Amino acid sequence: MAATFFRRLIARLQPLDLPIVLPAHDKGQMPPGIRVYAVGDVHGRADLLRNALDIVDADIASDPPEKPIFVGMGDFIDRGPESRSVLDILSNIRDRSVLLKGNHEQILLSFLNDPVKTGPAWLETGGWEFLRSYGVRSRPHEKDRKELSRIRDDLVAKMPDRHLKLIKKLRLSQSIGGYFFAHAGARAGVPLDQQSEEDLLWIRKGFSDKDEPFEKIVVHGHTPVTVPYVGLNRINIDTGAYATGKLTLVILQGLGVRFVHVGA
Repeated sequence: MAATFFRRLIARLQPLDLPIVLPAHDKGQMPPGIRVYAVGDVHGRADLLRNALDIVDADIASDPPEKPIFVGMGDFIDRGPESRSVLDILSNIRDRSVLLKGNHEQILLSFLNDPVKTGPAWLETGGWEFLRSYGVRSRPHEKDRKELSRIRDDLVAKMPDRHLKLIKKLRLSQSIGGYFFAHAGARAGVPLDQQSEEDLLWIRKGFSDKDEPFEKIVVHGHTPVTVPYVGLNRINIDTGAYATGKLTLVILQGLGVRFVHVGA
């Protein structure tokens, strides 16, 4: 309990324009030579993603690790204005990155499969911003069956194949060393290699409101926080980039944990 409080306190006291360096984490450890750069929910903020990648490149250049790994935590799209540009960027780095699926990518795939069923809820939770980034225009009665199908067809015609392939190939989770990466988190009491897709993409209650033990430290996003949450069993790096203009990058190497707040 004291260790958890201490880490929260450190995170809150650090100026947000400076890197945060935390003490060695109790459970997490990266294998020798591996340095992981994990970035929180981007949500259409291509400007912040570019800046984060610039920071990663500069860090690697100044102190080259044997094996750098970039991890994107999902929810790359919706809400922010530049989903298309974000997918362009990710398409160029996917072969040397670990890119995870978020619930917003899953909703997009559901919309493409069944626009009438999924469309109304998606449009109200960031879908319109996604469509505008591809130049897909709305018409009156956008919740009408025919109009939703027209919107889907227009999007399919304008969306590059590489974007759709990227989204379909996103991973649900990734284990690296003493860490387990998943968009939303994991369900307590279930082994990490047996987690359901539903929980990996959507879980909040019972996970992001607690700090339950797992075999590894769970790094996640999905539930926005004002500063990164660092507990004994999980690290939350979703700082609401699309609304706050603050994208969080966590750097994991050996027993070390560093945070960098990326601004525009």
